[in-house]
Amino acid sequence: MTHDAAVLKAQEIASRVLAPSAGQNDKAGRFSTEAVESLGESGLLGLMLPVDVGGSGLGPRTFAAVVATLAEADASVAMVYLMHVLGATAISAARPSAAQAVTPILREIGAGRHLSTLAFSEAGSRSHFWAPVSRAHRNGNGVRISAKKSWVTSAGHAQSYVVSSLAPEGAGPTDSTLYVLPAKTRGLSVVAPWDGLGLRANASAPIALEDCQVPSQFQLTDDGAGFQAMLNLVLPLFSLGTAGVALGLCRAAVTGTAAHLKSAKFEHLGQSLGESLPTLRAQLAAMQIDTDGLAARTDDLIEHLEKPRETTMLRVLETKAAAGDVAISVTSAAMRVCGGAAFSKHLSIERLFRDAHAGAVMAPTGDVLREFIGKSLLGMPLF
Repeated sequence: MTHDAAVLKAQEIASRVLAPSAGQNDKAGRFSTEAVESLGESGLLGLMLPVDVGGSGLGPRTFAAVVATLAEADASVAMVYLMHVLGATAISAARPSAAQAVTPILREIGAGRHLSTLAFSEAGSRSHFWAPVSRAHRNGNGVRISAKKSWVTSAGHAQSYVVSSLAPEGAGPTDSTLYVLPAKTRGLSVVAPWDGLGLRANASAPIALEDCQVPSQFQLTDDGAGFQAMLNLVLPLFSLGTAGVALGLCRAAVTGTAAHLKSAKFEHLGQSLGESLPTLRAQLAAMQIDTDGLAARTDDLIEHLEKPRETTMLRVLETKAAAGDVAISVTSAAMRVCGGAAFSKHLSIERLFRDAHAGAVMAPTGDVLREFIGKSLLGMPLF
C-alpha cells in the first residue's frame, strides 16, 4: 500500500462509515465496531507494521494523514485508530525473546483481525503516564501484575493491551517494563463504562488487572526498559497522532462554520450571515490561519521524526501542547460564530468542541508539557 492509497482508503471509510453515524455514536457513547471492521478490511490496521507480517511498512507521514482524515469525520474513531497503531508499534518492537509469541499477534493485526491499544495511565500517577505505581512480581516463568489502569481507549473491545508496570526490582518510578496482555487474560476486566464529556465513542474506560499471570514471552521490553520505550517510541507517535486528531477537528470546524455562514440567512435582509457580518468572516479567517499553522507544525514534527536531530524531542513536546490549544481555540471560535445553531446542537460543531477539550487533557497534559519544555530550554533534566 502506498501513502496515497492509504489516505484514499481513510477518506472512503470516513465518508461511508464514520460520518453517517458519528453524531449518534457520540450521543449514545457507542463504540463503532463497524469502523474497526472497515479499518481492518482496508489494511489500515497494519499501516506501520513490517511487510513480512502483513503490514504496509509505512511511516509517520502516512499515519498522521490517516488520523487527520478520520478525525474530520469522527475524532473518537481516530483516537481508537491512533492508540491501536501505538500498541501495534510497541508489540512490533518487542525484544527478540518475545518474537515467537508476538509474531502471531502481529500477523493478525496485519490481516485486519486484531485491535490493540495502550494501558499505561494509572489512577495513582494520574497524568504522569510514564510512572506506573503498580509493580510486577516474579512468578515462575513470568510475572503477576495487579494494577488499576485508567483512560484505556477501546477498553473491552481491543484484542490485546500493551501494559506498563514497575519492574520487579525497579527502584524508581521510571524503572518500568512493558508487557502485552491478550484481552482474555484471567483477571483483566473493564471496571466501569465510559461516559466522558468528549470523545464519547472511544470506550476510554478504566480496566483492572487482578493478579494477572503474564508469561515471560509476553514481556515486550527488558526489565526496566519500559520507560525508554514509552519516551522514545510511543510518545513521539502519540504526539504526532494527537496533533492529527486536533488538525482533523479544526478542519471540520472550519468546513462546518463556513457552510453555516453560507446557508443561514437574514431573511429580512436577503443575505446570508457571511455576507452580512464581516466580523464573522474575520473570525472564520482566523480559524483557517490557525488550522494551517497547526498543519505546518505537524509537518515540521514529521520531518523531525523522519530525520531525528537535536531538536526532535522539543518538537514532540511542543506539538502536542500547541495542538491542544489550537483545537480548543478553533472549535471555540466555531461555537461563537455559529451561535445558537451550535449551542442547540443543530450542528456537529458542539461535538467537535467537546472532542477538542478531551484531547487537551490526555497525558501528558498541556501543563506537564510546558513544564518539560521549560526545563529543556533551561538545560534541566526532565525526570
